[in-house]
Amino acid sequence: MVTPVQRREIVKKKTNKFHRFQSDRYDKLTSNWRKPKGIDNRVRRRFKGAALMPKIGYGSNHKTRHLMPNGFKKFLINNVQDIDLLLMHNRTYSAEIAHNVSARKRAIIVQRAAQLNVKVTNAHAKLRKEESK
Repeated sequence: MVTPVQRREIVKKKTNKFHRFQSDRYDKLTSNWRKPKGIDNRVRRRFKGAALMPKIGYGSNHKTRHLMPNGFKKFLINNVQDIDLLLMHNRTYSAEIAHNVSARKRAIIVQRAAQLNVKVTNAHAKLRKEESK
């Protein structure tokens, strides 16, 4: 079984999302964040009690950015040749097979990943029970 190089604790400074100001009030406004631009806007002016705006200080630690809880970073695999890119990086990245890869190619990718000692996060997806026995 492949283990990551380091298991650092992943600290999220803010886990809930930033919502667009007054998006709860109007259906035409989606909750996706947009910076308020109004001259009297209390969120833009950072009044006490108003919603918080995103800023650079909420960013993740550089060493734990894009890490999954298992300690690996994700690398998307679309074909059999992509798995060979992880030969020297099998302790940093784990493979994730793309959703549009067929079951036949998927089995070949999983077999090649086992040879290279690369962890595949969704190795059991799209496999039939008869084939896996």
